[in-house]
Amino acid sequence: QVQLVESGGGLVQTGGSLRLSCAASGSIFSINAMGWYRQAPGKQRELVATITRGGSTYDAYSVKGRFTISRDNAKNTVYLQMNSLKPEDTAVYYCNFKVWIGATLRDYWGQGTQVTVSS
Repeated sequence: QVQLVESGGGLVQTGGSLRLSCAASGSIFSINAMGWYRQAPGKQRELVATITRGGSTYDAYSVKGRFTISRDNAKNTVYLQMNSLKPEDTAVYYCNFKVWIGATLRDYWGQGTQVTVSS
């Protein structure tokens, strides 16, 4: 089993910053990629950013230039630095790890952390 524990959400004013963390523990053989998703009330979950084991990143257009994803392979941890936050960034943020379990690539999700940006 793989467990993901998120931290770092909260309430911030427009223009503020937050840093999310997500640490994995358990039977981890090899992490393929990590990512962050978010889900606002009444909307579908959407991709925010991803990072591969080698460090290649992808950012959604809506957060490009404001959010930065990074990872610490030794700690099996992924981070999301969020700057210049806007009210439309308000959502529950979920981390996602794609982990090799034997020959199978499996998805694991964090419990979610609330980010609220006040105007």
